[in-house]
Amino acid sequence: MNTTLPARRKRLFLSLSLILFLIGLGLAVFFFLFSPATASAAIFASLTPTHENVWAFVDVSKPTYTPSPAPTSTAVSTVTALPTETPGVMSMEVLANTPVPTNAPLQVAQQPVANYSGGKYILVDISEQHMYVYQGDALVYSFVASTGMNNATRVGTFAVQSKIPNAYGSTWNIWMPSWLGIYWAGGLENGNHALPILPSGATLWEGYLGRPVSYGCVVLGSYEAQLLYDWAEMGTPVEIQW
Repeated sequence: MNTTLPARRKRLFLSLSLILFLIGLGLAVFFFLFSPATASAAIFASLTPTHENVWAFVDVSKPTYTPSPAPTSTAVSTVTALPTETPGVMSMEVLANTPVPTNAPLQVAQQPVANYSGGKYILVDISEQHMYVYQGDALVYSFVASTGMNNATRVGTFAVQSKIPNAYGSTWNIWMPSWLGIYWAGGLENGNHALPILPSGATLWEGYLGRPVSYGCVVLGSYEAQLLYDWAEMGTPVEIQW
């Protein structure tokens, strides 16, 4: 019996199996090396990050607050507190070097007669603390006013009996611009004037118009009193009512 044939077939089978294994292994290696997935992985692995870190941990001390010293004001307020003296009539004197109308009596025994011929008329309403100024039937001016404390302003019908650009109240040491004398109380005269000026130059009762603050006179703002002073004439009727 010939025994070499099976042995040769067996070697041939093993050789073919080895060849097929090597071919398969070679194909596997080829597809692994040249597949897109492998190439992408290799490219990604070769990339070096180029971005910079834009944040980092840092130890920052907590800020402390040092309060600034409170500012101190050296300005002197021009608003003067309400007076506490007992209300009374105003003593009036003429400012030095100020002309006084020759027909303006400083002392009179009786009230001059009101002159209605010019159609001018001044109405002071104590309950409203307001003054209304008429030319005939037309309302010319409407002013916020202040009358006397504790009803020190007299009610009645009077007339402008004196005009003084700047009168002096000696009892309280104040100046009264745009003075219009209205009536006499004993030997002293009450009238209408602007907010008084103190010797220091401060304005008395500024900010208090519209409430009774004076010692008997009718008080207007500085601008309003000047308008009335320029408009009024000697003998212009003045009515003061509740």
